[in-house]
Amino acid sequence: QVEVVESGGGLVQPGGSLKLSCAAGGRDFDASVMGWYRQTPGNERELVAQMFSDGRIEYADFVKGRFTIARGNGKNTASLQMSSLKPDDTAVYYCTADIGNGPLALRVWGQGTWVNVSS
Repeated sequence: QVEVVESGGGLVQPGGSLKLSCAAGGRDFDASVMGWYRQTPGNERELVAQMFSDGRIEYADFVKGRFTIARGNGKNTASLQMSSLKPDDTAVYYCTADIGNGPLALRVWGQGTWVNVSS
């Protein structure tokens, strides 16, 4: 069974920075995609950024130039460096790891970490 665990959330002032980390483990696999999503109360989860095993990276328009997704040092690890944070970035942030490729891939979600951008 694969487990995804996020860390690094917390309270940060507007304009500040925060780095989230994620690790997926529990069985031997290579994640085809690792991504970050976020969700605010009453809204659907939305993609923040994702990176593919072939090196491609995608960002949501609302974070371009402010957030950076990167692979960590370990296998199936990822980080999300967030800068120039705004109150609108307040949300629960979820990390995902995809097992397999294409439409049959299994997406495993972490439990989320809360990011609160407030003065």
